[in-house]
Amino acid sequence: MFEQNFYYFWGLFYNMKHDFSIWQTLWSVIYALLVVSAILVVLTKNKNPIKTIAWLTILICVPMVGLICYYLFGRDTRKQRFVNKKYYAKIRHLNFNELLQADHPDMHPNYNNLVSLLKSNNQSPILRGSKVQILTTGSKMFESMLTDIDNAKHHIHIEFFIFKNDLTGRLVKIVLMKKALQGVKVRFIYDNVANWRVARKFYYEMEEAGVQVASLMETRFPLIQSSKFNYRNHRKVVVIDGAVGYVGGMNVSDDYSSNPNWEDRQLRVEGRGVHGLQVSFMIDWLSAGKKHWTDMERYYPNLPVYTQNLMQIVTSGPFSEYSNLLQATVSIVMSAKKYIYLQTPYFLPTETLFEALQIACLSGVDVRLMVSEKSDSSYVDPASHSYYEALLKSGMKIYALQNRFIHAKTIVADDYLSVIGSCNLDFRSFETNFEINCYMYDPEIAAKNKAIFFENLKQCKEIYYKKWIKRSKWKQLWESVTRLFAPLM
Repeated sequence: MFEQNFYYFWGLFYNMKHDFSIWQTLWSVIYALLVVSAILVVLTKNKNPIKTIAWLTILICVPMVGLICYYLFGRDTRKQRFVNKKYYAKIRHLNFNELLQADHPDMHPNYNNLVSLLKSNNQSPILRGSKVQILTTGSKMFESMLTDIDNAKHHIHIEFFIFKNDLTGRLVKIVLMKKALQGVKVRFIYDNVANWRVARKFYYEMEEAGVQVASLMETRFPLIQSSKFNYRNHRKVVVIDGAVGYVGGMNVSDDYSSNPNWEDRQLRVEGRGVHGLQVSFMIDWLSAGKKHWTDMERYYPNLPVYTQNLMQIVTSGPFSEYSNLLQATVSIVMSAKKYIYLQTPYFLPTETLFEALQIACLSGVDVRLMVSEKSDSSYVDPASHSYYEALLKSGMKIYALQNRFIHAKTIVADDYLSVIGSCNLDFRSFETNFEINCYMYDPEIAAKNKAIFFENLKQCKEIYYKKWIKRSKWKQLWESVTRLFAPLM
């Protein structure tokens, strides 16, 4: 009896082991086919050889992780339609030229090509006569913005990448709800992936008070839409009564409002430049599937000319046919005659921008880059450092802000051009995210922007070529390895 039972259970175990072996072999074959298929897709679909090499490295070294990451972040879905056909048609047929108070004044001849470029690739007209205030601290920005919101009479349009449920976020939320209850039209756009920790109740309470809430490129877990997940709405835009607006790098959280170690930049715009911000918000609102609003003249009021400031509001993102902000940045670098000063929290330049910076340096232009000693992304820093040696050798001056995080995204060139917005000098901002920059052609604003840059220099440590090349070989190796993945960061 024992012998019979022994052989019975042994046969059962053997068959199970045999069946498991078959399934294991089948799974291995399927898995291998998936990896090979993904590699073939990367080779055929990715036209950027640098990005192709990065994805192939991940797929070959860590296939399972690579498959998941490529599904979520790797596919180029720019040609897919992200919004409903009827909303897409509305956006396509909107004629903003009749709404914008656009002028065609004389421009400094050195910037005619840049202006034409931005008109061609982004339909961005010249908006003349705005009053511009550069805000360098979160406390000043929130004090100013909340005052303007509190004075709103007709509408408030507000869009932020990060809108936290902390003290600052709740304060802004309360003011928006109060204005909605007073009858002011309040429309609010947020990025749901960046704010995944914020409970839905936070937004329901706003809606109950009358605030209209939308999420651009919304993705809900666990049903992740891979075509949307990779494209984040990184813009920061506020429009109040069509006459006052805000744009820049600051989000809504305690980090921005009260952190003394946080260096950032925001613009308060009053005048016709706000019309450009209104266009950006309106397109995002329609793209989120929301209704077109009526009485359009109330949203684009006829505003006076306050100054001689000339301005272009420029956006980029998955809807754009071109990499608008990358093209503009390269154009600025190549057009600079005397100097160009840049600030960015993350420095991962595309090959085109990298070459343009080297050409400018070798041509005798004073090119200066300001970054943080340590950013808030430890994996980005070594990849950024990998670019320093070649740029320092060509003559660029690089400054590391000490004991503070620089989140400002600014450019100032030749005492005339200033750029402030949401776009970092990295692959993600240039190629993937929804971004917005303000281009200002004005000697007075350029002087203020330049003065702020030199004020920040007092807290920086310059990086010198001769000392930099003496860093350890292990650091150089790690920098080279991480640089392989820079296009994916």
